[in-house]
Amino acid sequence: MRDDQLLQATTDLRVALGRLVRRLRQGYTDGEPTLPERSVLSRLDRDGPATPGCLADLERVKPQAMGVTLAGLVERGLVERRKDDSDGRKVLMSVTEAGVKLLTDRRSETGRQMAAVLADKFTEAERRDLIAAIPLIERLADEL
Repeated sequence: MRDDQLLQATTDLRVALGRLVRRLRQGYTDGEPTLPERSVLSRLDRDGPATPGCLADLERVKPQAMGVTLAGLVERGLVERRKDDSDGRKVLMSVTEAGVKLLTDRRSETGRQMAAVLADKFTEAERRDLIAAIPLIERLADEL
């Protein structure tokens, strides 16, 4: 692939992902976790407990911003703090049962909407292509 084609593809991908994120945000209602909060909840649910500093690095935000995000999640009982058993100086954040329930409920609603669109408007081959691209998009996000 030529450099100009790769540059055009990256532009197209950024625009498409931006549209998708905007559509997902349109489903946001007051009192519901924000996208950064959902991202942290999902990461803790998927990867297990982590320190606030580690979460800030992984989410590519400043530690202060992560502190605000985590404080809101703790206040609502969606994550909890506990001392690290291996190093008592560190604090580990983990998702609570309420946080898991919220993620599951939200995933179900959004997942049902997306699954319906994929089932009705996409071919089996297109669905396989989208599923195959997920790890690549995640890796791209991690590398940026």
